[in-house]
Amino acid sequence: MDWSAFFDQYGDQLVEVTWTTVRLALISFAISIIVGIIIVSFRVSPVPPLVRFASGFVSVFRNTPLLVVFFLSFFGLGELGLIYPPFRTAAVALGLYTGAYMAEALRSGINAVPQGQAEAGRAIGLNFLQLLTNIVIPQATRTVIGPIGNLFVANFKNTAVALTISVFEVTALSQRMFNNAAVGVWRVLIVVATIYLVFLLPMGFVFRRLESRFAIKR
Repeated sequence: MDWSAFFDQYGDQLVEVTWTTVRLALISFAISIIVGIIIVSFRVSPVPPLVRFASGFVSVFRNTPLLVVFFLSFFGLGELGLIYPPFRTAAVALGLYTGAYMAEALRSGINAVPQGQAEAGRAIGLNFLQLLTNIVIPQATRTVIGPIGNLFVANFKNTAVALTISVFEVTALSQRMFNNAAVGVWRVLIVVATIYLVFLLPMGFVFRRLESRFAIKR
């Protein structure tokens, strides 16, 4: 099979699975940002139960393989009668998983914020939530733009695990193409690698530019 015949046969499917992969990556990463901010807020809060909950959340998700998280989210909840579409399940499961790492990245940024900033905020009457949202997290985020970019790349690549719960994305299609002896293994690998590189190389450049523009100079 030559390249022309390959794209005639799989072109439409490649567009479909690429769009599915991109949507899954973006939605799950958005969820991870929300989860990360919530968890890190709990982690640095003065309320012990929230601190313990956040610590437990991070420990559980960082020490559980992503494949297990997907299986528990899809098959485990299914056994309890909680059945959701594969795509939605994958987006939430991946968002929670990446959210644990996001929380740790943000916490390292918070630790880098000078203590005097928080003390100044308290001196002008800001409560904990106002201090966190107006002073600490904005500065912490600027400090960890690079690690957040790394998490975006890792999250995008982790979408491949979604094939295990029947999400038809890039890796799922590649698995189907491998079963077609006429396609050729190297052709499939080249196409799949190109799809990932087309999205991830520009995003790496974007995050490097953001880091150089917004990083706090000390």
